[in-house]
Amino acid sequence: MKCVISVLGKDRSGVVAAVATALADCGANIDDISQTILDDIFSMTMLTTLDPQVADFNTVQERLEKVGEDVGMQIIIQREDVFQYMYKI
Repeated sequence: MKCVISVLGKDRSGVVAAVATALADCGANIDDISQTILDDIFSMTMLTTLDPQVADFNTVQERLEKVGEDVGMQIIIQREDVFQYMYKI
């Protein structure tokens, strides 16, 4: 299952590592990644592939919410098909 993950918050070290580690622990693959820092605001978007045999969407979502709390970032995961439909209008 393809998913889009968005990360936003005040820049700090360790954010990419924390998100990537959580995804790896869930058996997910990072297919593409883009990140930028504007002033002191960190923004990252990832296209990932989840392996539902290792961790389903809800499990990955819960894990990323915990990571977001730990690093002080907003982390949102969306199924790619839902993401694409949102922007077709």
